[in-house]
Amino acid sequence: MTAAAVSSRRVRVLTAIFLATASLALSGCGLFGGAGGGAANPTASPGGDTDVFTIKVGNCLNDSATKNEVTTVPAVDCAHPHDSEAYASITMTDVAFPGADAVKKQAESGCTAKFNSFVGVDYGTSKLAYSYYYPTAVSWAQNDREILCLIADPAGQTTGSLKGAAR
Repeated sequence: MTAAAVSSRRVRVLTAIFLATASLALSGCGLFGGAGGGAANPTASPGGDTDVFTIKVGNCLNDSATKNEVTTVPAVDCAHPHDSEAYASITMTDVAFPGADAVKKQAESGCTAKFNSFVGVDYGTSKLAYSYYYPTAVSWAQNDREILCLIADPAGQTTGSLKGAAR
């Protein structure tokens, strides 16, 4: 969905670094199996869509089909099979929108840095992939400064949290 098709406050972008793109864009990314455990998703009932601005760290999503700019994504309880899990939040401090490339660069460095403490292994040796939602110029004008890091298993859905998976 493009920014023109939705209200300016409700636009975020998902960078598709998952799956095949992950191995090309970020060296050392591979595949691995899911982990157990589960965290509740307070923003939506299982199978329901949630506003991207209400996603919190620990929420699980079925967003593998999500492309480009989004306003809502399917949220599920982490105890159910899901595509990704929000594992970190980074707040940008720039006053003016720094440009898409700068936002993506900060997202990549920030999500990579927080990956190790969440998973328990270095991103370069892990078989997990990450992606992120990040502010656009349009959402920035509405005070959106959050980069939301998402973790996933490129092999498919997982059940439970990937926190401490050490893989």
